[in-house]
Amino acid sequence: MRALVGILGVLLLGAPAQAQAAQANWWESLTGSGTPDYSGHREEERERQRAARQSEPLDDLRPDAMPMRSDEMITAMEAAIARYQDIAQQGGWPLVPPGRMMREGEDDERVPILRRRLIASGDLRSRGQYYNSYTFDEELAAAVRHFQRRNGLRPTGRVERSTYPALNMTVEERLNQLRINLGRIRELMTTPAEERYVLVNIPAFQLEAVQKYEVQQRHRVIVGRTERQSPSVKATIRALNFFPYWRVPDSVAHLDLIPRLMKEPDYLQNEKIRVLDPAGVTEIDPQTVDWGSAEAKRFKFRQDPGPQNALGLVRIDMPNEHTVYMHDTPMKPLFAQRSRAFSAGCVRVEGVFDLVDWIAHQEPGWGEPGRARQIVEQGQAVDVNLTRPVPVYFVYITAWAERDGEVEFRPDIYGRDGSVDQIAEMDRDPNEPAPAVTLAP
Repeated sequence: MRALVGILGVLLLGAPAQAQAAQANWWESLTGSGTPDYSGHREEERERQRAARQSEPLDDLRPDAMPMRSDEMITAMEAAIARYQDIAQQGGWPLVPPGRMMREGEDDERVPILRRRLIASGDLRSRGQYYNSYTFDEELAAAVRHFQRRNGLRPTGRVERSTYPALNMTVEERLNQLRINLGRIRELMTTPAEERYVLVNIPAFQLEAVQKYEVQQRHRVIVGRTERQSPSVKATIRALNFFPYWRVPDSVAHLDLIPRLMKEPDYLQNEKIRVLDPAGVTEIDPQTVDWGSAEAKRFKFRQDPGPQNALGLVRIDMPNEHTVYMHDTPMKPLFAQRSRAFSAGCVRVEGVFDLVDWIAHQEPGWGEPGRARQIVEQGQAVDVNLTRPVPVYFVYITAWAERDGEVEFRPDIYGRDGSVDQIAEMDRDPNEPAPAVTLAP
């Protein structure tokens, strides 16, 4: 039976840890949980991935402590709109004819157009006639990287397939996007901001933990893929579940799990997923079920806690009508992708133990940061019921501005701005295979 405790109960869990917790941060060595434990023929692949990460660091989190939900953000957005209105009045920017890749060291007749495009949006400084050159030089590559970062793309400095759609959004389309998102932020401001809250910006793939009108932490997140969208929602974080079970939603069971186990009979055993009766109470032998029958859809499924669990080692409980929540994940390498729409609707959080410490740090007796890791080291299933619940928002902001005047755009991955833009789906690392579709929430 799970330990159902408040924070004082957690502090009583000082008994000797189980064998698996003998080593500090033992979970980091588990395949899929932290850095993969590669060996043998996979060592070369690990080195390649490490080199790729070092040469192209992921710098996609907002650096400013200004919250997305703030009067300062509204002021910055209004200034950005005025700036883009000026660009429109001056004739906007030219469209760059799509085609083959443009990159440093090569000549291309489209380079002068690209220069004018980037000068107009402020990504490149103008230097007069020099910019009629057809040579793609180092300075232009740096300007392309700047543009790519502002648009949520991999900053390669090359104009490749994923870059053309962003380049060729007109200034009028960008103005419309800024106005739509200013409206969304103003709507968030219709109620006073709480002293502490968590905000997940879905298309930016990031989370910010806010206290006293200042961002205390930011985390990369994985959100729902296009066909399993993460909803916009306001809820309250009420509990933290360590070593959670995963009760597979019926939609996932019917669309994904049952078809998969029909092809892979050992799938349930390998993933430690149990079959339960329609009431979700009594365990059923899967060998006795005809998975091709309509009757099969009556059964429930539950995955045992552990490193293989789709929720990872901790779940952040936030009851809501959409039954979505935040959680850890055993698939941490996916956080290295810049576009992270991989889940079935829930939000997976990178560095989730730091977020859990922040959520619970005002709980009586929680203590210094690191308490979440201590609980995991003990290897026991624990539910921490919060005495000070924390509000949480899942929002959809595809454009914003920073205090330094930088204007940021992100692909409209769900088409909620009025047009379906699949830049996020196209902007995959060409050296990495597309992630396999999994059952994970």
